[in-house]
Amino acid sequence: MKPSLVQEQKLERKMTQTLLQSIQLLQYTGVELIEYIHEISKENPLIEDVNYDEDITRFKINNTNQTPIGEINQTQESMYNQLKRQLYTLDIPSELKTTVDYGIDSLNSDGYLDIDIESWANHCQATTKQVEQALSFIQSLEPLGIGARSLSECLYLQLKNQVDETLILDILNHHLKWVASYDLESLSTHYDLSVNEVEKIIELIKTCHPKPGLLLETKQANYIVPEANIIKKDGAWHISFFKWNRPNIVVDESYENLLQIGGETATYLKEKYRQVDWLNQAITYRSNTLELIIKQILLKQYLYFEHGHFLLKPLTLREVAEELNLSISTVSRAVSQKYVQTQHGVTPLKFFFQSGVRQHDGQVMSAYSVKHLIAEIIQHEDKVKPLSDEAIKNKLHEEFNVQIARRTVRKYRDELDIPASMRRR
Repeated sequence: MKPSLVQEQKLERKMTQTLLQSIQLLQYTGVELIEYIHEISKENPLIEDVNYDEDITRFKINNTNQTPIGEINQTQESMYNQLKRQLYTLDIPSELKTTVDYGIDSLNSDGYLDIDIESWANHCQATTKQVEQALSFIQSLEPLGIGARSLSECLYLQLKNQVDETLILDILNHHLKWVASYDLESLSTHYDLSVNEVEKIIELIKTCHPKPGLLLETKQANYIVPEANIIKKDGAWHISFFKWNRPNIVVDESYENLLQIGGETATYLKEKYRQVDWLNQAITYRSNTLELIIKQILLKQYLYFEHGHFLLKPLTLREVAEELNLSISTVSRAVSQKYVQTQHGVTPLKFFFQSGVRQHDGQVMSAYSVKHLIAEIIQHEDKVKPLSDEAIKNKLHEEFNVQIARRTVRKYRDELDIPASMRRR
């Protein structure tokens, strides 16, 4: 039993390490993945070539969806706007909305809260209890870890639903140095856990993102290269992945003979073979994870693909993560800066994750769909007598059974960069 147990433990450790490294590659776009492999090949003589579709640059930035809604390219949104868009999915008391907005505006670029509770309460003329409640709303937003006041709290927010809350909180607050130094013995003895249990906890901690705000940072890509093509064929929807999503690494077989020499040469080559093996596993993990997520998006947003933007549904990273048994940070990394080719053009994966507008009957409609309706109403209004925000609100209710406040109409109109009725005459 002992030899079998030791062998199993070694295998688990190796796979966990590979998984952790593979997660980092999830952030790479198709172009960045190819560039990364080429960089590795400069110092790894075993890599002879990388096979992928050479026509990767045909997807220029002007191939993106030119929808008038202006929300399709969400890479332009700031972290603060992305977080505030999520608030529509939460049932926040009206008296707390200003306090919550102020808290989001008080986050730094890493996603940490840059103000203490007392100052926050004084500025918003709120009680400490109300501010703490506002903070709990912010800390429920995606990605997990947003709104933390320390590294320990950031990690705790990401892990509390995966391990015993009391245990992980104590480790993060009092023994983070043991985790950083991989001191398995001290952790095992102090918490009366097996070494294997401690290892699993440390590996979980390593999957966390220490600066979750960076997952929402905006950057402009030189090329917008889709990972896959979503097409309808023979009455069914299919996902076809492009070759650069899973590039093939060609290894120079002539080096195999040198392994027989032994000594430093063999040791060096074995290390390079391990590097190629890890790279292939990481590419496979990245490709498989993206495939699972895109399939889930197609399943959740099936009506959008069938009938168009009016039936785009609210969807969160958390929903997809739970369906696929992945962490939210993993899903966030996977969809960041990734695109798919659709019947509507090259579309960012983040576009399919939409905030919702809650109706009086409890139903939730995507904010994007409501914006599209507003744009349609204004497009077909009487140009001599443009509709006021109040009139648009009433029209939404009467013709589409969509009930939102007038201030929400104004907010969405401003986001669409459409002037008020007085300026549309």
